[in-house]
Amino acid sequence: MLKIALGTSNPHKLEEINDMLNEIHPDSVEFVLVEGNFDPVENGTTFEENSYIKAAEAAKIMGIPALADDTGLCVDALEGRPGLYSARYAPDQKSKISKLLAELDGVEKDKRSAHFVCTMTLVAPDGKKLHTQTGKIEGFIDTKPSGEHGFGYDPVFFIPELNKTMADMTLKEKNTLSHRARALKPMVEWIKSHLTDK
Repeated sequence: MLKIALGTSNPHKLEEINDMLNEIHPDSVEFVLVEGNFDPVENGTTFEENSYIKAAEAAKIMGIPALADDTGLCVDALEGRPGLYSARYAPDQKSKISKLLAELDGVEKDKRSAHFVCTMTLVAPDGKKLHTQTGKIEGFIDTKPSGEHGFGYDPVFFIPELNKTMADMTLKEKNTLSHRARALKPMVEWIKSHLTDK
């Protein structure tokens, strides 16, 4: 089985990605955590640039192909913010949500549209970019949090077609419908076509 380094030091993200993989393409590739000192400087100006920076660092450390993603919440009424800075928008989940809801205070529901975006980049050990894939999910920012699952902005990201927030989604729904899942599925299909014996 093909081993690919996942450009993160977060074991929870590794677990989430492998859970998604088991839903969509079991027994195709195995993602592994980066060992050693993994601390890339995310100074890119786009999701793709940041995902490349993380993947290239992981590939260099591990000596195998590496995949990394950069993810953000883009709110139309805030001209796309927090966007690239979603993870650094506030110190923790509670304060991120509080700040977001405060910025949207008084904005009517039909003008609170937003989307989550996830851009994944696959990089060879020599630093060459092999493939990039982006997934999105559209929704609205609700006026108050709901749901016990997920993290970050999930409790206030409402998905109309499911009539629930991302934090209310079941694990199976999230593993097949989320922005990360929508980027991962075609990425793994590309990996299977180009890097494995299928």
